[in-house]
Amino acid sequence: MNRFIRLFNASLVVAVAGMLIACDNAEEVSTASSEQLLVRGAGATFPQPLYEKWIGEYQKSNPGAKFVYEGVGSGEGIKRFIAGEVDFGASDAAMKDSEIAQVQRGVKLLPMTAGMVVLAYNIPGFEGDLRLPRDVYVDIFLGKIYRWDDPRIAAANPGITLPPRLIQTIGRRDSSGTTFAFTNHLGAISEAWRSGPGVGKLIDWPGGAMTGSGNTGVAQKIKITLNSIGYLEYGFAKRLGLPMAILENKAGEFVAPSARSGQLALAAGSEQATEDLRIYLPDPDGADSYPIVTYTWLLAYRDYPSAETAKAVKEAVEWGLDNGQQIAEEMGYIPLPENIRQRTKEVAETIN
Repeated sequence: MNRFIRLFNASLVVAVAGMLIACDNAEEVSTASSEQLLVRGAGATFPQPLYEKWIGEYQKSNPGAKFVYEGVGSGEGIKRFIAGEVDFGASDAAMKDSEIAQVQRGVKLLPMTAGMVVLAYNIPGFEGDLRLPRDVYVDIFLGKIYRWDDPRIAAANPGITLPPRLIQTIGRRDSSGTTFAFTNHLGAISEAWRSGPGVGKLIDWPGGAMTGSGNTGVAQKIKITLNSIGYLEYGFAKRLGLPMAILENKAGEFVAPSARSGQLALAAGSEQATEDLRIYLPDPDGADSYPIVTYTWLLAYRDYPSAETAKAVKEAVEWGLDNGQQIAEEMGYIPLPENIRQRTKEVAETIN
């Protein structure tokens, strides 16, 4: 009996010790987890695939902070940034003075990459390259041209038969920097657009347009909707294999979206950068320039309440401006012109 009690007591001691060790280990894991800095961002869907790729690559060699990014659209991203609900925002439309004035901690607008807004389409049985003059694609989205066999479309595509079908336009239903870039271009080339639907992140689309949320939503709508055409970021259309229209540019040349045509468009306007890095190119110069390009901005605070968060944001931005540019090009984005990249690095250094 005494031997049994001794064995029981020994077993109990081992069990309790094991429990204490397990608790200590759990506490260490919990402490390590809680000590990892969480840096939260939200905003534009335009650069979302790139930012998610950057985060994955960056954290392989920089595990000290955990970055998360939520693609909710530029308008919602700016809203959350103003409210202080995130550590950084993202937008394809630079913040307005009235928006910046609402941020007591101050704002740094940091162009991180750029891209093209393309017109992707789904025309069953159509093969070849669809060419769209400037006045034609404006009128398609105004609802003035509503059939694919319209004489003005046919004149720009000789020898190609287009179906006698109604055109279904597709736009964004959420507040979007991609919408701003597209409508800013349409407003620059068309008085009818400027005085009609206008320029903005969220507009009322004429002509019974369908709508989707985010670049992904628009891409999916185009893919499943026959005889449709919609605007979205080049990389989304490329990854889904959607055909993209060749558009007439300011010089009167028809140019397809490509890394080269996008880079030429940015280069033509890279000297237009203002002191606060708000750069808009609604209708770029150059015979070989693609006509619809936009920068996309990371929104950082001038003053962070935490030195650790400020350091983490600055280091990640610097990595994106250096290592991240090649990744951007591989994913269908346009690397920043050198003068814009250097200027952005200088502004990022002033984050406190």
